[in-house]
Amino acid sequence: MSNSKFTTNELMAVTASRLLKDGQNIVVGLGLPQVATLLAKSTHAPHLNIIFEIGVVNPESVDTGVGIADPRLWYRSDYFTSFIGSLGHILQRGLVDVGFLGGLQIDKFGNINSTGVHEKDYFRHINGSGGAADIASYSKNIFAIAKHQKRKIVDMVDFITTVGYLNGGATRENSGLPKCKSIRIITNLCVMNFNNELREMQIESIHPGVTKDQIIENTGFDIKFAGDLKETDLPDDNEIYLLRNVIDPKKLYI
Repeated sequence: MSNSKFTTNELMAVTASRLLKDGQNIVVGLGLPQVATLLAKSTHAPHLNIIFEIGVVNPESVDTGVGIADPRLWYRSDYFTSFIGSLGHILQRGLVDVGFLGGLQIDKFGNINSTGVHEKDYFRHINGSGGAADIASYSKNIFAIAKHQKRKIVDMVDFITTVGYLNGGATRENSGLPKCKSIRIITNLCVMNFNNELREMQIESIHPGVTKDQIIENTGFDIKFAGDLKETDLPDDNEIYLLRNVIDPKKLYI
């Protein structure tokens, strides 16, 4: 434990990093997922393999990039391939342990929307899948980081860009997709999993200072709390030092 002050984003990055294991292959998106993965590799998981969907593996960038196509992110990479190389030869061969994503909305069955949202009488297109649909379809586990708001943690996403557990239970596998071992969602209020028969979102841990009522008020459906509910562990001094001085010194994401 530590008495150091930390930001919510720092807590989210630390919490996510601790869920990653040494030796895993991680396909990671830009932002807090990238920060969390780099932190894990700098601490307890030195043999973790970081894969960007563009085809860059294990970069050692000095500057924080502004997109996965930013060449500054590719510095001293172990391996350069392509979208086909990373998503085809690595991901679709079943070699990815964790797909680490973000999104506009996440629903109670872990489906992610990064395409667009309904606003009054029209559908506002925002972005799209990129490789997210493939990554969630073929990764053994899915992690996502999101802001905990009613419009983001919802009963049903406006558009399924990325399949989680589809309609719950075994519906994902029954639709023909590979089985997903676990999904974890890290927000600014809590950590959520789907470790129940219905494969429905439930609260695993609550961040320090956050109440159950805050979570309920900021969730777009009747959220469940796990029977073994706990408080999220605090970051330690070394993790905070690495985040602020090594991984994201310009504070682009934390």
